[in-house]
Amino acid sequence: MGLLSRTFETTRRRLQQSSLRAVQRYERKFDHATWRYIVLAWIGCLGMPTYYLIWTYVFPQAYESLPLRLVGAALCVPAPWAGTLFKGPLRDTYLFVAVTYVLPFQFTFLFLMNHASGVWSQSLLVALIVLFHFSTAWALMSFATGVAAACALFALVGDPAFLSSHQVLQNLPIYAFTIVVVAVSKVGRRVLANEKLAGMAQGLATVSHELRTPLVSVDANVRGIHRRLNAAANPSPADWHEMSEAMTRIQHEVHHMNHMVDLFLLSAAAVNEQLEADEYVSMQEVVESVMRRYPFTAQSQRDAVRIDVRADFTFAGKHELSVVILLNLLRNALKALHRAGKGRIRIIIDGKRATPRLLFIDTGCGIPAPQLPMIFKRFYSYPPKSGSGIGLALCKEIVDAWKARIRCVSREWAYTIFVLEFPPVQLAKAK
Repeated sequence: MGLLSRTFETTRRRLQQSSLRAVQRYERKFDHATWRYIVLAWIGCLGMPTYYLIWTYVFPQAYESLPLRLVGAALCVPAPWAGTLFKGPLRDTYLFVAVTYVLPFQFTFLFLMNHASGVWSQSLLVALIVLFHFSTAWALMSFATGVAAACALFALVGDPAFLSSHQVLQNLPIYAFTIVVVAVSKVGRRVLANEKLAGMAQGLATVSHELRTPLVSVDANVRGIHRRLNAAANPSPADWHEMSEAMTRIQHEVHHMNHMVDLFLLSAAAVNEQLEADEYVSMQEVVESVMRRYPFTAQSQRDAVRIDVRADFTFAGKHELSVVILLNLLRNALKALHRAGKGRIRIIIDGKRATPRLLFIDTGCGIPAPQLPMIFKRFYSYPPKSGSGIGLALCKEIVDAWKARIRCVSREWAYTIFVLEFPPVQLAKAK
């Protein structure tokens, strides 16, 4: 039981650390909007006086205003401490007023006062890009408020007719296009984020499904042992034999859970690292490693797998990622045998061909023809809800990165064959 406790504790810590990293990433993302305000405030505090000097003395413009700049700088000063100085709605109001004054109002007013010069046309464009990196609805409200206030002030101190002049109007399509592009790019990022969250949800569901079954088995065996111990003050040899078998089953389930955790972690690491080939790998060594590492539920399951080495071959890839590919294929094949209640698995290493290949054959439940074209798509699984739909997609992504090829042929309730073909490697180069 000490081994069981230590294994559970190790698994718990690994999953807990993974969850903690996910929470920390979420908190950093959640705080991202606040950091935008703070960074923009510091830029405003430094930029207001700096650009007043640049546009007044270095590259003089037709119009500059020190009071206008100083008000903007003063509004930026409290922003880094806005969460402490202002509470609730007052904080939101302050941030809206500060951003609206600094970006759309000030830049639009200076654009108009400088007669829509090239410098201020481009400056206003930059201000709009920065503004619309905030929430689109919020940015639109700030933009409308700031531009309206700037136009009203310009009408009082300048020539109102200039507002409808060619110099001003010709910039409007560019600004409108910029706003649309920035807004659309934000929608694209949001869709991508939602897809990532959906993938995480699928992955978590798979982890839960894969670990729940062995945990139920462990629980049932432990309860059986307790019943035997409670029922007999002096357990008979038959009782000891059954309890020994139960402990063996518990140990197997623990090994299986460890294997599943390792497989998930390997797959996650494969997604995050560079997939390009940087090793020369023996296919026979990979197959032998997979057979050693896979937690077969019984000797009969192990006996259902036959390995046929016609000729070993070396290919350009990565050993550990090759193990990930074959573990996924073996796991899927064993599931197919279980669903069909019959069948065997044959792994053929065929290096004699001009294009070396590995054949992974099972005579289980097969795959229906309409489903076959979709099996390598991410998040697609057959039968539905039988997995996360990540395994085969990851296999294809890795194989493609190695300039190799993976394909599948199948007949429902008859067989499934995965064919992995690799570019030939010169022996001298491999050595």
